[in-house]
Amino acid sequence: MGNFLAGKVVAVTGAGRGIGRAVALACAAEGAKVVVNDYGVSIEGGEPTSEIAAAVVKEIEAAGGTAVAVADDISTMAGGARVVETALATYGRLDGVVCVAGILRERMLFNMSEEEWDPVVATHLKGTFTVFRAASAVMRKQGTGTLIGFTSGNHQGSVAQANYSAAKGGIISLVRSAALGLHKYGVTANAVAPVARTRMSANVPMELKEIGEPEDVAALVVYLLSERAREERITGQVYTIAGPKIAVWAQPRELRAGYAEGGAWTPERIADFLPGTVGTDPMPMLARLEEMAKAAAEGARPNAEKGAGAGKGAGVEKNAGAGKGAGVEKNAGAGKGAGVEKSAGVGKGAGVEKGAGVDKGERS
Repeated sequence: MGNFLAGKVVAVTGAGRGIGRAVALACAAEGAKVVVNDYGVSIEGGEPTSEIAAAVVKEIEAAGGTAVAVADDISTMAGGARVVETALATYGRLDGVVCVAGILRERMLFNMSEEEWDPVVATHLKGTFTVFRAASAVMRKQGTGTLIGFTSGNHQGSVAQANYSAAKGGIISLVRSAALGLHKYGVTANAVAPVARTRMSANVPMELKEIGEPEDVAALVVYLLSERAREERITGQVYTIAGPKIAVWAQPRELRAGYAEGGAWTPERIADFLPGTVGTDPMPMLARLEEMAKAAAEGARPNAEKGAGAGKGAGVEKNAGAGKGAGVEKNAGAGKGAGVEKSAGVGKGAGVEKGAGVDKGERS
């Protein structure tokens, strides 16, 4: 047992398997009392069970730690509040929340239904909001606390997971808003875009050159929850960790600007001015579309040997039922349309997902 988080109380959503589980175990090992939240849905996305969260609590207790389980669906306001209320009722305070819970619904944009859009956004984005909302009120009164959201390299865009990418981009904006709005109350907020070896990363048709284990991601989360990170005033940041690599994403900013002289902009003036002056900022993934499509069509699984089983932390971010139409856990197969969180890191290869989200014959 370490003491990086000694005396702290931390709640982790999606903590039943994969990265969430690794985070919960690491927090407990570093001295925190942990609220383990997982909705416990089956591989088909139904039949939620409290056994998933309870099993992680037993692991923590067997290792000498302290934890309590909450099996509520954090895509609801009541579920998010329940996570926070359990921390307060059991341990009397809440120092950090880590929102890892998520599901997938892979579908091309022109075929995506409301039932495929809503549960993904509800679990990832609303599920982060419900917990942040309840936790921030507590932390404001305490004058201290840390909020951590989980995003993905796919916030840059995705071929066949517009729902997932939109939710992950929204989480980054939510984290930055929390960092700004809660700064004067002593509360920090950051996001993590992980690249970890899991059962689902075995399905990615593109080889992941930089990839680590769920425990690597957990180490970063523990640091961000710690007083060491608070001393450095780390807030409003997005970090990727991929094995030996750790990276920070740039803050959004204007790249180039131009100004109209001697009058207002007109479509004609913009057509003459914009291409050669302001220009564009190329999408890195556009250059890889053909490569991704070929790999997906061939059924390539270059990460299968390394990713299969994914060691004791197998799985991806998880939990979550997202209410009606709730889908498959992220680390579960999600049926034939299943995607995968890859949050593949910064730079080359960033944002690769299952099949790189490539449409196989415009299915889904």
